[in-house]
Amino acid sequence: MKTSIMVVDDDPEILSLLRRGLIYEGYDVNTAIDGKEALEKVREKEPDLVILDVMMPGLDGIEVSKRLRAASKIPILMLTAKGTVPDRITGLDSGADDYMVKPFSFDELLARVRALIRRSQPHEEETLKFADIVLNTSTREVKRGDEVVPLTTREFDLLELFMRNPHQVLHTATICERVWGYEFDGESNVIEVYVSYLRAKLESGGKPRLIQTVRCVGYVLREK
Repeated sequence: MKTSIMVVDDDPEILSLLRRGLIYEGYDVNTAIDGKEALEKVREKEPDLVILDVMMPGLDGIEVSKRLRAASKIPILMLTAKGTVPDRITGLDSGADDYMVKPFSFDELLARVRALIRRSQPHEEETLKFADIVLNTSTREVKRGDEVVPLTTREFDLLELFMRNPHQVLHTATICERVWGYEFDGESNVIEVYVSYLRAKLESGGKPRLIQTVRCVGYVLREK
């Protein structure tokens, strides 16, 4: 069965370009010209992935992403003309799994689509443990001690990377490539922001810090 992708964009030219290109690559493609139509079509038949424009009339992409994420774990690749760090963070915080700035390379978009689809595929259950943290890769449940730690998709992927590489210093460029799927531009503080989110959840109630900062390099999972 073909992988199904929904493309949501109010620009007919971009919509046509993506539709033709993705069909050529072997995907089953459905389209919507605004957020309302997109949500209606997803309710009728959920695709395997959504490519979502941010700036649309009526329901914008941020609101659509929030509503999709509230009801589903479907991967969302967000497209936008806004490329500042705050814009990226807003997009990712809305529930998007990845973020691309227009104009974009179609080949890069394909690579990110493949990565998101691979990541969303069911895989054999595995339990990772470090100190008092337990992470289940199948259920995507995380516990610290006896408490369940609710994580977003991106926070979970970031923690999983750390737990697969304990005691190893991970450079920010490596983290960006492995979790976000693109090269680190040296100016974005997205990684710093998400590490702070993760720490806040893991350290609630005064629990000791396990994700340590290595100045001017990156981060490492270790006990002090």
